Order: sequence, then structure tokens, then C-alpha cells
Amino acid sequence: MAITTQSDSLQSVDADIPSNYSRLIARELGLSARGLPRLLRNTDVDVTQLLKDESRLTATQQIQILRNALDLSGKPEFGLRLGRRLTPATHGVMGFVANSSPDLYTALQAVHTFLPTRASFIQVNLQNTEDYLECVVSFQVAMDNDVERCLADTVIKAFFEIGEFIVGRPLYESEVHFPHPAPVYQDMYREYLPGKAYFDCNHFKLKLAMELCRKPNASANHESYHLAFQQCESMLARLQNPEPDYRTRLQKMMLSRPPGTLSEDEAAASLFMSKRTLARKLKKENSSFRKIRDEVLSRQAASYLCESQLSVEATATLLNYHDTASFRRAFKRWFGQTPDQYRQRTGT
Repeated sequence: MAITTQSDSLQSVDADIPSNYSRLIARELGLSARGLPRLLRNTDVDVTQLLKDESRLTATQQIQILRNALDLSGKPEFGLRLGRRLTPATHGVMGFVANSSPDLYTALQAVHTFLPTRASFIQVNLQNTEDYLECVVSFQVAMDNDVERCLADTVIKAFFEIGEFIVGRPLYESEVHFPHPAPVYQDMYREYLPGKAYFDCNHFKLKLAMELCRKPNASANHESYHLAFQQCESMLARLQNPEPDYRTRLQKMMLSRPPGTLSEDEAAASLFMSKRTLARKLKKENSSFRKIRDEVLSRQAASYLCESQLSVEATATLLNYHDTASFRRAFKRWFGQTPDQYRQRTGT
């Protein structure tokens, strides 16, 4: 039976990767705050953003950070070293679900389902038979071969960290299949990964005996598992159905009221925030209340002039302008011509 990820439609261009992974990269490199700009080179991420717990990165930014880290480390096996730091606790609520799962099979199902809440550009498909479970991993964005190898090393070591926590011992029975050729540090895999490692394979996957996957987790907690599972479900639902940006929300509010009547104070109150906070959020979206209001009014004005025989005076009244002169000035600012010229050009 094959299980495909629930979030194939999620876009890897979204900023959905928690910044804590990049802070762990910095820690593995032994970087001080002064050295962080080198890690963030060519990412458009500044040190302040990186150090905020709530910050999230795009796949492109995360891959560039990994590229920079690989160069800074001078160690081709950096991915394996980094993977040791990716204990279940570093994966937020998803890691808590895995830790409290009744067995390894259930934990890996949770990773498969909820990984998009941590990194949607990595997909994990589970394929199982009566005797074996295969975790097939794929990366949904392009990257250099050495970065892809580094990321594969990190991801597989993170899987082992979860598995060994639940089973309570190294996963000696495991098989890892890498798509890349055997690297120069091939002998080091024995130090980091128990079991057998194969290279130049068709797929990147971890193969485990089903008997091992069904071994009870001594740390399982039914109540904690279900509580964390519900939190992950809520997070995944928000990712799949994100709230519209503030620009879109304001446009909808303006269109639901008589033209030009929504004030900035009323809009902020409807969104349960101050006028200053709303302005700050709109600035982050490269917009403003006035700009959005002009966009809505200009579209409405153009529609009235093109699709009806209403006079300019009547159009101004419908858009709640106090006088026609104000409307004419606004229209010329929007379109670079008067309402009459616009009407002539559109043939109405």
C-alpha cells in the first residue's frame, strides 16, 4: 500500500521552514553572531530575522543557507554532522507527535502527513508490504548535487534520530538507499547510520522491517499524542487554506460597503488592531489604506463609465464624492486623463 502526501499542492516558494533549523546550522558551524552574515549570504535574510523564533524561510533561502554552510564548513560530510542535531524536539509539534506515538510506524505516518508544516519542499511517501516499510523521500526544488547530497544526509540522520528514540536502540536492521554516488567520506556512514547504506540507487529511501516499526514505544503517551496531533492538523489546515493578506481583506471590506465610505479607523477596528498596526502590516505588503481605496474606487469608476450611460456627475455621487471636481481630479490621477476622455477612448 502506498501513501501519498496530503499536501502535494503546497508551493515550495512559500516561507514555511522554521528558522530554528538554520540556527542549528550556525551552531554546528560554531558561528558567533558576528559570523552569521556569511551564513546568510545571497538569501535576503538578515541576522535579526534569523534569530526570531517566529521567522520562516523559503525553500530557496534554506537551500542557499545549506550551500553557504557546506562551503564554510569545508567538510563534505557536514550533512551527517548536522543531522545529529535534528532530534525529535527540534521539529516542534510534529516532533512531539512522533515522540509520543505508539510505535515507529505511527510516528513515520505523522512525519509523512505533517512534514509540510516544517518544510513543504520535502515529500515523504510511505510504501509498505507485510514485511517491510519504505520511506521514500524526494526534494521538490532544484539544487546542486553536493547540496542535495548534504540535505539527503541530514534528512536521513534525522529519521534515525526519531527511530532510535522510539525503538530505544540503533536501527541495525535498516537499509538506506541513496541516489548519489558513494562520496569520498563513504566510510563515515558507519559512524552515523547503523545498518546498510547503498549508493547510485533509483530512489532515496529508508527501508525498515515492519516488525521493528510495530515495536511499542516505551515513551508513548496516548493523551499527549492526540493533543499534539490535533495541533498539527490545525497547522496543516492553515497552510492549505491560508488567510488572505490584509490587502485582500480590505478590498473585500470596501466592496461590501457603499463606495468610499470605509474609514481606516473602521477597517482597523474590524480587524481587531490599531490603525498604526494595520498601516505597518500593509507596509509589509508594499501597500497602504489609501492605495487600496484608490484601486477599488478606480475600478468602480471605470466600470460605471464603461458599462453604463451614467453621467460623470452621477458617477461621482455613486462613489460618494462630495463634488464632481474632486472626482475628476482623482480620476485624472488614476488614469492620466479625464472621465470624458476615458469614455471616448473606450467608445462608450
